[in-house]
Amino acid sequence: MRRRSSRTIAAALAALAAALPVRAEPFDYYLLALSWSPSWCAAEGDRDAEQCRPERDLGFVVHGLWPQHAAGWPAFCETEARDPSRAETAAMADVMGSGGLAWAQWKKHGRCTDLAPEAYFGALRQAFGALRLPEPAERTDARAVARAFLEANPGMPADGLVVTCREGLLREVRVCLTKDLQARSCGADVLADACRPDRPLDAPEAP
Repeated sequence: MRRRSSRTIAAALAALAAALPVRAEPFDYYLLALSWSPSWCAAEGDRDAEQCRPERDLGFVVHGLWPQHAAGWPAFCETEARDPSRAETAAMADVMGSGGLAWAQWKKHGRCTDLAPEAYFGALRQAFGALRLPEPAERTDARAVARAFLEANPGMPADGLVVTCREGLLREVRVCLTKDLQARSCGADVLADACRPDRPLDAPEAP
């Protein structure tokens, strides 16, 4: 009976340790994730959601700026940085679709950078602002989307971005960046999430 009790306590302690946030630690590079907003709204979004309102006519929005390890990524870290104010997250809605997404991304990814909120959101804006978004005409398959981004951004390596899809919809373009926000190659685990290059895609237009 004592042995069973000891095992139960050990299992409970292990579960508790696994649930605790990890401390922010050094990472290797950033992944800038761009969501094709019409696909998200068609598949998952409430049409009344801030991001999906027809008058906003959103195309690519920033899903997040994610710190990456050479393999894998940290998430939900502890940090000594303060959390952003409601006004700070609301101010990101122009590039992220909504203040709610900005807050969620800070909690999951921003805290793992060990940056203050203004520095994290500033880096996100800088990365997005430096990226040239291609004209929306070529979204017929994953290869066409990737080619359009590479042509619009000379100097980006061919393995420096991936196009993701789900249930036939274009979902995201994920761009890999150095810690000083320069284009670089993606890790193998990031590349593994790419759509099949010739997979036909539907990319709904903004409402």
